[in-house]
Amino acid sequence: MNAIINRYDKNPILTKADVPYPVETVHNAGAVKHEGRYLLLFRSHRRNGRSILGLAQSDDGFRFRVRAEPFMVPAQDGPFAEYEEYGVEDCRISPVEGAYLLTYSAYSRHGVRIGLARTTDFNSVERIALISQADMRNVVIFPEKIDGRYARLDRPHSHIAPWSIWISYSLDLVHWGDSRLVIRPATYHWDEEKIGPGATPIKTGAGWLSIYHGVFSTTRGGVYRLGVALHDLEDPATVIGVADDWILQPADPWELTGYVNN
Repeated sequence: MNAIINRYDKNPILTKADVPYPVETVHNAGAVKHEGRYLLLFRSHRRNGRSILGLAQSDDGFRFRVRAEPFMVPAQDGPFAEYEEYGVEDCRISPVEGAYLLTYSAYSRHGVRIGLARTTDFNSVERIALISQADMRNVVIFPEKIDGRYARLDRPHSHIAPWSIWISYSLDLVHWGDSRLVIRPATYHWDEEKIGPGATPIKTGAGWLSIYHGVFSTTRGGVYRLGVALHDLEDPATVIGVADDWILQPADPWELTGYVNN
């Protein structure tokens, strides 16, 4: 069977050895093309175990150079500082209305919330708001408004039902609601433990293509894989279909072992 996704034969394209400041990991990057260059906003653990975001750029999407200083570190003062005390993680990038909206996980003693920031040039970044309560991770904003509202896919934490993908809407990017569950993990399936949004939804002629991650629990821990779903263009709360098979699973050594084994 032909593979849907082919790995680059010179992987990995970025390691901690490429980072010009002390870090122990490089992973979970958001990606975008800006002014002809490919940019990654990647997560790294410092040696105290807390996370920051770095920026790498490339002319061809394969050979990346890391900026000399981190792109975003936990806020030290103001309203964000209390909720970013333990780190900023797992940034997603969405080009919206001439700027880039960045959603990231803000960790603190209160749990994990979603932070929203904005940049136009990836040289400076403006924090806008904390746009969820605890506990919430994995938020991606659609790259255009839907019927006059911003839309996002998110993943509230829950111990009552398997962690699922929801959709929420906003008029101002700060206040979100009209939330509905759109995709649940399937029982005895490769994603039965939990699922969550991955990349920013991609607009196609057939619908919004959503790449999501799913987890299957084993006696040695969880296995993370990637799957795909298709949402209606005009009403993304309507899911046209979810692929039964995963499209990518861990195979190479740096995918199977590391800070968190897979």
